[in-house]
Amino acid sequence: MSFLESMQRRYTTKKYDASKKIENQKIETLKEILHLSPSSINSQPWRFTFISDSDTKKKLSEVSWLNTNKVLDSDTVVVFSRINNINLFEEQIEKGLPKGAVDYYKEFIKPQPEEQIKAWFGRQVYLALGILLSACAEMGIDATPMEGIEPKNYDSILNQTDYTTLVVVAIGYRDQDDFNQPSKNPKSRRDINKVIETI
Repeated sequence: MSFLESMQRRYTTKKYDASKKIENQKIETLKEILHLSPSSINSQPWRFTFISDSDTKKKLSEVSWLNTNKVLDSDTVVVFSRINNINLFEEQIEKGLPKGAVDYYKEFIKPQPEEQIKAWFGRQVYLALGILLSACAEMGIDATPMEGIEPKNYDSILNQTDYTTLVVVAIGYRDQDDFNQPSKNPKSRRDINKVIETI
């Protein structure tokens, strides 16, 4: 199957079959793929937490608004967090990045207000989100990206202080009755000529 076909088949899963589990090797592969995600100046201001423990998933489901069942019934929940401690981030890049990258950060990012710096961190995290969703499509794993959660409560449950939850992805395998799968609810996108321009 081509990547285009994988993307045509993927969709935002609304109902999971809790009895179907993802092979451990596929989970490990997804971890490696996320580890290779691109980010501006290779900044990597993120943390990815894979949660399959049923007790933790239950706690998270209770602070996931309308996404309770997706968290409970999916095989694994992947929490995408951005670094929240700017000092820690700066220590990391001083140790791990070449001088040119650090200088870019100091000249163009660091002078901005804290809110803007953290927004820049967040944009890098969303690059990784796209990587995970694409990888799942290619591997035949169903996925649901979710912002409909309570980030502060997620952070509390996960004991995160230097990082903060931005978005969550439930992964697993669809319930055959899921109303949102393309065979029941065809994929809808704006006309390609209205969103893509060729010059």
